[in-house]
Amino acid sequence: MALVVGLVAGVFAATVTLIVGDRVDAVPGLRVDLQPASQGRAPESAVTEIADSVLPTVVSLGVQGGGQAASGSGFVVDGRGYLVTNNHVVAAAEGDGGSVVATFSTGQRAKARIVGTSPTYDLAVLKVDVDDLPVATLGDSDALKVGDLVVAVGAPLGLTGTVTTGIVSALDRPVSTSDAAGASYISAVQTDAAINPGNSGGPLVDARGHVIGIATAIATLGDGRSGSIGLGFAIPVNKARTIVQQLIRDGEAEYPIIGVNLDLTYRGPGARVQADSQPGDAVTPGGPAEAAGIAAGDLIVAVDGERVSTPEDFVVQIRTRLPGDVVDLTVVRGDERLTTSVTLGATVG
Repeated sequence: MALVVGLVAGVFAATVTLIVGDRVDAVPGLRVDLQPASQGRAPESAVTEIADSVLPTVVSLGVQGGGQAASGSGFVVDGRGYLVTNNHVVAAAEGDGGSVVATFSTGQRAKARIVGTSPTYDLAVLKVDVDDLPVATLGDSDALKVGDLVVAVGAPLGLTGTVTTGIVSALDRPVSTSDAAGASYISAVQTDAAINPGNSGGPLVDARGHVIGIATAIATLGDGRSGSIGLGFAIPVNKARTIVQQLIRDGEAEYPIIGVNLDLTYRGPGARVQADSQPGDAVTPGGPAEAAGIAAGDLIVAVDGERVSTPEDFVVQIRTRLPGDVVDLTVVRGDERLTTSVTLGATVG
């Protein structure tokens, strides 16, 4: 049984919002003041060079299904026509009559077929029948440092080919999101690059133009407005790469489990395994946690020596691993403090 937890309602007193957006042709109230043209051409900046290399690999996505219409972004990950985006962008199209149309930087449009989705990691792979597509270069998200330059590319509010810049604001930020497409848990790259509804699924790239993250969520002030306040979150590409490979190969992806249910009423630090109301409620019989000696009521306070602050934090830490990995859990049981090794199980989602 997978870990059963609640979803975080906010990040630092803000609401984490999935950033799929309705497609628009113009922004109401947007005013453009024309200025006299300067003479000559300014030297190309590093961001100009990044944009030139990345924009041809980015697509905007129009999604129809279930009486809904939405838009998002994606990018080409394989020259055979495979595109990567978020699951929540295309979830509405998975039912009967749903459709996804990809628009490339050249203006070319093509129907996209959903190859596979992972609601757990909020990732999806699409396929288009288009030849000779420019392919995005994947980077190394483990090499990122706070303060590194990053560039976000996508179609916020339907404005295709939009480029924004910022820095890596934080790494390994535990974020959980939930909507009709399902719940996901991310150890995210945080950035202050402007990310808005419609950026979802688009690439976050480094100073070399290599994809180091997939834009997924933003924090909002919780007052009903949805837009960039400088708190955006992206799925690290090193985790996404593994999931995308599974989706292309198998049409589905596995995620790790330990086989416990958590007590969401517990307010202290750590993640408490719930008490049994019926045998097997708290710890799955025959599951990884039971095999490691985890019991109902145990308080999990660290994973591989890294402190656990909340149940959501614990889930994110487990989800960064792979099925079959061995993790050391530090557990408080009554007056005892124990360490036990758990071999993570697997389920599909």
